[in-house]
Amino acid sequence: MKVLAIDDQQLVLLPLQKRLVELGYEVQIETDGKKGMEAFNTFNPDLVIVDINMPFVSGLDVVKHIRITKNSQTPIMVLSGDTKDETITEGFDLGINDYMKKPLSLNEISARVKRLIGTPEGQKTVTNSNVMIQERCVGVVIPCYNEEERLLSEEFITYIDKNSGYHLCFVNDGSKDKTLEVLHELQKGREEFITVYDCEKNGGKAEAVRLGMLHMAKKEDLDYIGFLDADLSTDLADFDDLVKTIETTDFKIVSGSRISRMGANITKESARKIISLTINFIIRKILKMDFKDTQCGAKIFHKDVINIAFGEKFVTQWIFDVEIFKRLSIHFGLKEAKAMLCEQPLKRWIHADGSKLSMKDSVKIVAQLGQIAWVYRNKKKYATSKKQVTNNVNVA
Repeated sequence: MKVLAIDDQQLVLLPLQKRLVELGYEVQIETDGKKGMEAFNTFNPDLVIVDINMPFVSGLDVVKHIRITKNSQTPIMVLSGDTKDETITEGFDLGINDYMKKPLSLNEISARVKRLIGTPEGQKTVTNSNVMIQERCVGVVIPCYNEEERLLSEEFITYIDKNSGYHLCFVNDGSKDKTLEVLHELQKGREEFITVYDCEKNGGKAEAVRLGMLHMAKKEDLDYIGFLDADLSTDLADFDDLVKTIETTDFKIVSGSRISRMGANITKESARKIISLTINFIIRKILKMDFKDTQCGAKIFHKDVINIAFGEKFVTQWIFDVEIFKRLSIHFGLKEAKAMLCEQPLKRWIHADGSKLSMKDSVKIVAQLGQIAWVYRNKKKYATSKKQVTNNVNVA
């Protein structure tokens, strides 16, 4: 029994394909609507599962091809995040058999497939899956420098196995130990979900994150891209909460915040806490934003601001987060930049042993903040001058 699944996001198709194959179906997947229609003509499926919102050729175009052009009654199931009544109504008017709204569990999808076309002969008993097919796809950049001993490989693997729609990009920042070997071992068998980006020379966390973010921005099926510390001082469940916020709001950036509050597990060394408070006070003055914590290593970005935030090399090595917010305020204006940023308290943050940021480095940050204030003051003057020239030309 053949199933053709069409969705422009490969991270959605792969777990779906794996599950249906386990159940005994023969499955072909396509990430392009036009290729999906061509596959229908040659593959002759018993069932088509299709997304609606795809570029160039939409899911409804695929349905029209099957029902009108080919005059076929092959069962069609829509699996989409589009919940508009008019879209669902049009789908059923065209002759679809089922409409499934993301997010949805693989168990429910499997049950609906069986209801429509039956169970393959000789099907093996398969345990229930706890995987959810998500509406969005997310890239996560994880900078790594000498993480051979600290990298929590099992936690990362378990998470991507249970949560569809995630692609992890580990950036090896010129490690001197066996970090690169560990990362390649972690990637083995999961190449569609894990990328290893290797920097031969150590360039610092800022450059490692920047290169990783720009690399992931090239992946067309990702909606959002963020970064996370390799030691998982912010855990993956908390990061997923940041993703849920950005996908359900108009914010362009959601930044984790290590604010101590009731019900949250936030730990810091007392000396680091005092330094952090001092630094954050200076940062608020520079940014002219009431940020509680700019330096948390967990942030998620809408894809359309990646180039603005990461296109140029950062001035500093540790506090590039401040530079990101300065770049946005210069590009969009302070008022609009404030409106697109959200600071979300974390449920858990632990200062992990072996952190690469020493107390001495923390003291140096104060000097780096002065450097940022000077450099971006000049950038703002240049941007303002350029805008005035453009306006004068337009008036003329």
